Amino acid sequence: MEAKKISETRVIHTDQVLLNDLNNYDTLFGGVLMKKMDACATLSARRHSRVKQCVTASTDSVNFLHPIRQSDSVAIESFVCYTGRRSMEIFCKVVAEDLETGERKIAATAFFTFVPLDENKKPLQVLEVIPETDEEKYLYETGKEREEIRRLKREQNKELVSRLSPKKACT
Repeated sequence: MEAKKISETRVIHTDQVLLNDLNNYDTLFGGVLMKKMDACATLSARRHSRVKQCVTASTDSVNFLHPIRQSDSVAIESFVCYTGRRSMEIFCKVVAEDLETGERKIAATAFFTFVPLDENKKPLQVLEVIPETDEEKYLYETGKEREEIRRLKREQNKELVSRLSPKKACT
């Protein structure tokens, strides 16, 4: 299996902020932004794996850095930055641009993990990626550490779930 350049997985989606996407502080709802990031990351995952189904296995390190206002446009850039045997890590960078002043700032970042599935919904092997830019190289080189952190968090979550009850609480 051949490796792919990270640039081949890059997706950029630009949108305007609509009134119904705002919370009571007149800033973009975090959940609306996360939905947009997940949709963009899905395209990067599918572009890399070239399969019909890629599922979100985890979302981590979602960082909301600056509020996004109605006067802003939102550009979400996603790309596969690191791969394991059967999963791929997609980095999302959100840039808000004030359409009146032209000022741009990184408003959010996130890492998503996706798994490509075959027609029987079984995980497929993932191609490696080749970083080219300084940003891509940094994200690639630090990917193994994030993968290990996710593994530890999965183990902690299994322990947590084993102690939870699905029964409805009495009210």
